[in-house]
Amino acid sequence: MISYFKKMSGGGQCPPRVRPSEIFWSWIGAFLGITPVAFLNYNLFAGSDFVYIIGSFGASAVLIYGAVRSPLAQPRNLVGGHILSAFIGVASYKLFYPCPWFAAAFSVATAIAFMHLTQTLHPPGGATALIAVIGSQKIHALGFWYILIPVGVGVIIMLTVALIVNNMAKTRKYPEFWI
Repeated sequence: MISYFKKMSGGGQCPPRVRPSEIFWSWIGAFLGITPVAFLNYNLFAGSDFVYIIGSFGASAVLIYGAVRSPLAQPRNLVGGHILSAFIGVASYKLFYPCPWFAAAFSVATAIAFMHLTQTLHPPGGATALIAVIGSQKIHALGFWYILIPVGVGVIIMLTVALIVNNMAKTRKYPEFWI
């Protein structure tokens, strides 16, 4: 029992501070990656029933612009994790909507399991699945369109910006791998 609690003491080292140039490129990437998705949402399609931005895109921005070498930030994980999780989230809502607490828990747990199975683990994918369940009526009205818009379109836009911005700096390379 003591060894169980001893694990909680940590023991590793804090990673070193990043260089100012990394902070600069992370900021530029996140700003340029979120801008087109937010612009679509708030300007071009504001009067439509579609939603073009979801909260999990912010978490994806942290990974693909701020931790570009992380295996969790690679295109396979970004695209696969979001698309798979969006499908699981919508299916969970449709199957279990009379019991929203169960649908919420089931969607996130199942999304994690399937991302592990498909080697597409992307932590914001859990939020994408959860948003499909706990989101607004506008999100629920999208049904399985949620997978394409906002998730698919937003992820492709953010990936395109990541490929352009992350390779502009001499010290960065993106992606580390595709498949």
